[in-house]
Amino acid sequence: MNPAASNTPSAQPGGRSGLWWLWISALVVALDQWSKTLASEKLELYVGKPVTSWFNWTLMHNEGVAFSFLADQSGWQRWFLSALAIAIVLMLMRWMKQTAFQFRLLNIGLALIVGGAIGNTIDRLSKGYVVDFIEWHYQTWYWPAFNVADMAITLGAVLLVLDALFGQHPDKPTNKQADNKTTSL
Repeated sequence: MNPAASNTPSAQPGGRSGLWWLWISALVVALDQWSKTLASEKLELYVGKPVTSWFNWTLMHNEGVAFSFLADQSGWQRWFLSALAIAIVLMLMRWMKQTAFQFRLLNIGLALIVGGAIGNTIDRLSKGYVVDFIEWHYQTWYWPAFNVADMAITLGAVLLVLDALFGQHPDKPTNKQADNKTTSL
């Protein structure tokens, strides 16, 4: 038995599962691909268009992953990262299927990550790189450029952490139950 599955609030037979929330994933993919197309049409590669003193629109092509890790490799990373993303998406969708519909924070977090992963994988498979175009900076320090898919993945991860810390799940011990376990030792 999968240890993670034992802590997952299970979907009731015949009831709606967390897969219902995949409409959020579809919305993320659509917004991500639309924004990347728009950025590719309107921006010049590696030429920043200042929006504020700390924010630019800057079209970049990332052949690696976060912070351009693996971008300097010979091309194998395109297929490896795509396969890894697809495997993760399938695993997260299985998790969503096993999770009850009403666990919103958990399901929305998973749906955001799924949508972001699919958005970046579409780029990686079709172009060989991921289109990034949002660039933040402070004076001469620049945060790596990112996109809508990256924002969805980050927000999804934050929601998963919040769910782990504060989510109300039937199999999660309450503070009183945890105190009883501690005192009985």
